[in-house]
Formats: sequence, structure tokens, C-alpha cells
Amino acid sequence: MKTIRVIHGPNLNLLGTREPEIYGSETLADIDGRLAKKAAALSLTLKTFQSNHEGAIVDQIQSVRAHCDGLIINPGAFTHTSVAIRDALLALTCPMVEVHISNVYQRESFRHQSFIGDVVTGRIVGLGSQGYLLALEALAAM
Repeated sequence: MKTIRVIHGPNLNLLGTREPEIYGSETLADIDGRLAKKAAALSLTLKTFQSNHEGAIVDQIQSVRAHCDGLIINPGAFTHTSVAIRDALLALTCPMVEVHISNVYQRESFRHQSFIGDVVTGRIVGLGSQGYLLALEALAAM
């Protein structure tokens, strides 16, 4: 059975209440619940993690090196700032999909830069929480 890891970055724990006009009304628990159901339907093992702390995210990425068949990562604001997360991802050999709920290219120009965009296998932006499910389906097929 394939194991897929999901890492949610800073402020994603506030989904459902933080800027709902941008991020929608679903909570992180709602998204993780939908992912768990989809993973079960695809015969995948799913493990999720969220942190507001860059070092904790780096530690989590490093911890999956030996036992991960795929990674979904939404680094949140760290997308645009973290060389440390980029370097940790470079140590992985599994397929990785970067997900963003909002379309970062329709927002402030600083959000257009991803420090991990050239490291990950693929990117999904602007499709709301559905992007996570699409990433899971893609990883299941790889």
C-alpha cells in the first residue's frame, strides 16, 4: 500500500475563518477528512501534518525520506521565503505536488515566486481544496 504524506504550512489551521473570500469556508479538518476518504477509496495510506513553524516542517519532510511514496505540500507563506524547505524537499526521491488553494498568480506579485516550484513534480493552484484531491489522485497514478 502506498503511503502519501500531506504537509500543510502556516495559517492553514485557520482555514474556514481566515479570509473566507479567498480560501473558502472549509476547515483544515474538512480537507483532511475528504483526503482520508479519497485515500481509502484509492487504497492509499495517508498521513497529514500541519505546522506554523518552518523548522517543524523541515523536520517532517526529513522524517518521510525513507518511507514515503508521495508528498502533497502546501507550504503557505513559506512558499515564497523558505530555502530550508526547498533544501529538505531536494533530499526526497518520491513524487511531490505543491498545492495552493488560491490562485497565487491573481494575488500580490510576491506570491508569484515559489522557492519549490522547480523542485516538485507538479503544482496545482487556484482550484480551492479540490486541488488536494487532484494531487492525491495524481500521486496514486504515479
